[in-house]
Amino acid sequence: MKNILLLIHGDEGQEARYQSALDVARAVGGHLTCLDLTIIPEVMGDYVAMGVGGLLLAEEQESETLHGVRMRARLEREDVPFDWTETTGFLSQTIEARARMTDLIVLSTDEDGKLLPRMRDVIGDLLVHTGKPVLAVPPASRKLDVRGRAIVAWDGSPDAEAALTAAMPLLSLARCVTLYYADDKSMDTPIEDAARYLSRHGIEPVIKREPIGIDRVDVALRCEAEMGHYDLVVMGAYGHARTMETIFGGATQGMLKRCRVPLLLVHHR
Repeated sequence: MKNILLLIHGDEGQEARYQSALDVARAVGGHLTCLDLTIIPEVMGDYVAMGVGGLLLAEEQESETLHGVRMRARLEREDVPFDWTETTGFLSQTIEARARMTDLIVLSTDEDGKLLPRMRDVIGDLLVHTGKPVLAVPPASRKLDVRGRAIVAWDGSPDAEAALTAAMPLLSLARCVTLYYADDKSMDTPIEDAARYLSRHGIEPVIKREPIGIDRVDVALRCEAEMGHYDLVVMGAYGHARTMETIFGGATQGMLKRCRVPLLLVHHR
């Protein structure tokens, strides 16, 4: 997890992304690749017909240029190595193109709705198309305590396995790791195998079972993460493959929309 891609853009999630990316980079000795992106609005085509498309893009470019200057000046005062790229493009496609040689993408969970397309849809696209882990940070977050408490959502699926293994650089630093699972006795990989895997990395997890059959797994997981004062949620994500029938797969959208704890999401390809 040495190469960390950070979106630089003047939306309300910027500060949370910035601080969390710094926290991860410092903890793992990583390098930040900053993508300073002037976003072409998804609705641009409608406005072009009215002759105002160029004006909208010009306003975005002016605003983002000033924002980029401020953010780069801040980063130059930090103790984390970085490189910087400025570009203009569509949000999802541009990040995807830049993510090929990265270990982690740092984005935001949904915010006030001013950024289009919705961030949770962008994250879904990136998870499916890149296979890279995404750290989705709530806009209100101001730090990620990498050495704090982490909870891993477990359902025995390939997505959960991928999330667990991808998160090891962070889980190995956490002072407490909880395996949170729903068990219908038919999961591909039993919880004992996940616990054994962690133990071989020197991590003795706490196991917490959620009875199968609850209506809203995302609500239960979110309540556990927030009420348990966890610092990080690790979970497999289905992205846009909405036909996947994993217990936690259907919880992805709800967590991205409402959870106040940073999420490390991974989609198995």
